[in-house]
Amino acid sequence: MSNRLAGATSPYLLQHADNPVHWQEWGEAAFAEARKRDVPVLLSIGYAACHWCHVMAHESFEDPDVAAVLNSGFVAVKVDREERPDIDAVYMTATTAMTGQGGWPMTCFLTPDGEPFFCGTYYPRAQFLQLLGAVREAWTTRRAQVDATGANVARALGQMTRAATPDALDADALEAAVTALAQDFDEANGGFGDAPKFPPSSVLEFLLRHHARTGDADALRMAEATCEAMARGGMYDQLAGGFARYSVDARWIVPHFEKMLYDNAQLLRDYLHLHRATGSALAERVARETADFLLRDLRTAEGAFASSLDADADGVEGLTYAWTPGQLAEVLGPDDGARAAELLTVTELGTFEHGSSTLQLRRDPEDPAWWADARRRLLATRDRRPQPARDDKVVTSWNGLTVAALAEAGVLLAEPGYLDAARECAAYVLGAHLVDGRLRRASRDGTVGAAAGVADDHGNLAEGLLALHQATGEVRWLEAAGELLEIALTHFADGAGGFYDVADDAERLVTRPKDPSDNVEPSGLSSLAGALLTYSALTGSPRHREAAEAALAAAGSLARSAPRFAGWSLAVAEAAVAGPLQVAVVGENDAAAELAAVARASTSPGLVVAVGSPDAPGVPLLADRPLVRGGAAAYVCRGFVCDLPVTTPEELATQLGGAVRQGTG
Repeated sequence: MSNRLAGATSPYLLQHADNPVHWQEWGEAAFAEARKRDVPVLLSIGYAACHWCHVMAHESFEDPDVAAVLNSGFVAVKVDREERPDIDAVYMTATTAMTGQGGWPMTCFLTPDGEPFFCGTYYPRAQFLQLLGAVREAWTTRRAQVDATGANVARALGQMTRAATPDALDADALEAAVTALAQDFDEANGGFGDAPKFPPSSVLEFLLRHHARTGDADALRMAEATCEAMARGGMYDQLAGGFARYSVDARWIVPHFEKMLYDNAQLLRDYLHLHRATGSALAERVARETADFLLRDLRTAEGAFASSLDADADGVEGLTYAWTPGQLAEVLGPDDGARAAELLTVTELGTFEHGSSTLQLRRDPEDPAWWADARRRLLATRDRRPQPARDDKVVTSWNGLTVAALAEAGVLLAEPGYLDAARECAAYVLGAHLVDGRLRRASRDGTVGAAAGVADDHGNLAEGLLALHQATGEVRWLEAAGELLEIALTHFADGAGGFYDVADDAERLVTRPKDPSDNVEPSGLSSLAGALLTYSALTGSPRHREAAEAALAAAGSLARSAPRFAGWSLAVAEAAVAGPLQVAVVGENDAAAELAAVARASTSPGLVVAVGSPDAPGVPLLADRPLVRGGAAAYVCRGFVCDLPVTTPEELATQLGGAVRQGTG
């Protein structure tokens, strides 16, 4: 027997390919071996950018003594949570149920049938060795108890996926959610709750949509304060753009340094929409810098986007990003170095570790030209430091989020390069990840993996394609989104309005996972609800509207009781209450482009836009919408019932203002 990860496509698994542990990938062969040897399975789940995963690897999995214990008494299985979110979801539910908390690396002990009987997260080497001994002792001397525990946990996991009682998310529920969020809002520092603080991406979108629909000042205040606090703290890369995964403190000073594609795609959209709503120069700057970060640091050779940048460089967390006053002076000289240290809160004691500091930009520099030059020089020096590794796995779901963000950034910021990047990414994912009519989860270096796409892959990719269709007028994106949603309705629906996370023909695990909660990214349920709602508004399909409303109702009880964990469901519900508000722009000249820009500048959460020639094939909103006196025109419609067409931006703005006010709850 030996380590069997050398042929893996996952960068995370390949990080462990040289361990003395006899790792295997998840699969029937591993469980068959456990049955044959009559030993438990050690399941270790993590991801390539995870700092504590690296720590446990160095302490335990690279240690020959630990490996000897594992190899003799267990079958060791490694799983990349980003490649197999279904496996991660099942065993994370078990871990949190057993311990009250979760995280990565996740460490689970399973029977040869896959039933978990003991779970945890990170263990230091000495504690891990003790745990291995205790598990092995229980397996050999109290086997009946171990088997009973595993069976009971598996049974409980199955009960957790029962359909919730439908509870519609109406205007009153949305108002109550804002009130509940206000009670958990950190007035001093922005964000919600205490440390650690994750960027509340979906919640921010909900708050912005709620303000757009109702004018609620508190909703906008919470969104603005949180966006500014995150952008000015150490969690945001003040030199190169892009956000780290979360802040370890309540003030957004010290991040967990890994940069995730899903965070940056969603936050790009949040800051873009904040800029659209308020004209904030800070929000515009952060949106542009985040988009540029995605294109510069995460874009792959195929035109898609890599999953993450690591937290560590040369085995040291934050090595690339932290500075001392002396290091600033070395680059900028003593005077400018001191000036930069004061501006960026780089202190002698340090705000991070070992006397170093993260970079914060708590105020705008008084001399923007000086800061631009200093920033350029500091970044050039930083680029010569050891750099974090990149997980260049292309995940369908996260690339869908990125397509949506870049498509909107392209039109709202008048940056054609962003729109071109969204097109190229969408074309690659559809071309490489659709295999025999079904979606796969991920690819690497242009080679698609075997893992099947899960619900959020379908929902987030469809969301991105629908945003791209609205930005370009190209019908192929609308058609592809419709096909993905048809797969989801056929294979993922739970029969009660909700959706399972995996298809009905996917690999059978100890339970079929179904989690409606929105955490660092939209759930499969809410992502599909949003895409179904947008598709129905663009096509007029009542079936898709009904499916979207049923999905929102399936998430209703969670959204009412814990709105922080239902942000995207609440954001989609805002669109459902406000819309459908449809704008059809016919014409393909500058006048049509001006009309389309006015439509896209509207903040109404229920608005969709179709642009193109009258009666363009495959675009229902453009059917029977003629030019006016041979020139471009815009039609404002509700449920495909339209007002008289208008031909000037001023007329469209007036008409849209009235339509939005009419739709306010």
